[in-house]
Amino acid sequence: MKRNRGSRASRALAVVVMLLAAQLVALAWPAYACGCGGMIARDPSRIAVDHEASAVSWDGRTERILMSLDVSGDAEEAAWIMPVPNRADVRLGSSRLFLELARLAAPEHRDRHYFWPRSGDWPYDDVDGAYAPGGGARGGGVDVVGRERLGPFDVASLKATDPDALKDWLDDNGFALPKRLHRELKPYVDLRWEYVAVRLAPGDDERRRVLGGTLQPLHLTFESERFVYPMRLSRAAKQPQNLRLYVLAPHRMRPSSAIGGEAPQVRFAGRVEKPADEVRAFARPGGGDTADGDPFLTVYEQDFPVPGRISGDHELRRAHSDAEYRTVVYHSRILTWGDVPVWIVTTGAAALALGTLVVWRVRARRRPSAEGG
Repeated sequence: MKRNRGSRASRALAVVVMLLAAQLVALAWPAYACGCGGMIARDPSRIAVDHEASAVSWDGRTERILMSLDVSGDAEEAAWIMPVPNRADVRLGSSRLFLELARLAAPEHRDRHYFWPRSGDWPYDDVDGAYAPGGGARGGGVDVVGRERLGPFDVASLKATDPDALKDWLDDNGFALPKRLHRELKPYVDLRWEYVAVRLAPGDDERRRVLGGTLQPLHLTFESERFVYPMRLSRAAKQPQNLRLYVLAPHRMRPSSAIGGEAPQVRFAGRVEKPADEVRAFARPGGGDTADGDPFLTVYEQDFPVPGRISGDHELRRAHSDAEYRTVVYHSRILTWGDVPVWIVTTGAAALALGTLVVWRVRARRRPSAEGG
């Protein structure tokens, strides 16, 4: 009996160990998906998107998308696909735009003072309590309208009338994607959208055999009657997703719906006065002047806890007003007088006053007794 119990306990322990190992693998190599779709490496290699930034602009006719990805892992190749409503011009972009947009949208920092000491302040300074609350060839159902090498990217521009034929072409040409992504291509085929298929390779330099670090941004320009940001392919992601979107347009823009995620949060909204050259050029995708002078920048963040609930693409529309907004980050700091906390000064002064009062009252009581004697 004891032997059977021991055997069952051993088997249970082995199951627990395997489950924990599986969870650790899942945490170490999550199945990331960009707003542009899923970045997938060939088995058994793995690739992770550590950070994604996307900037979009629209002048009522022409749209631009600039995507920058930070990747890590042990993959030598990876691929993804971006649906677009019309023929896209694809080229390498510059990371300077993201640096300037991040500077423009940086939060305002303010101090919020408190009187009594907290964790991290003397005499409780043994615990750190600081805190801050708060983008050719022809073959059965697929037309290859262009293919070129752009830095680390092998880029193919495609048209397709058959989702199965599109799947086969991608598989046959080194853009292999998982079945869960292939299923999501059908709505775009039905809408007669086109596709930018991207395959990443680190190049011929033997010192760079593995993809990693910040990839040079990829810049897409295409005609569009609507201001859209493709998101549907992120339905295939297995891990929660986060989207940070810099939107440049003549006016403040808003997503028409949450498309299955949490409510989009505005992190910044404001007119960009005297914009830097890279901002001005990106905000005018058609090459002309914006309707109302300087562009308006709106920055959104949105979480998708359950990617499978993503119902479509983001459609951006003009907001009800051009009201401006900037995130404020408060830093709690103890109130000081010079370098001395005010609570020490006030409590010291109060203690001194109280002590003086006590001494005075004691002396006052003793004085009549002395006179009577």
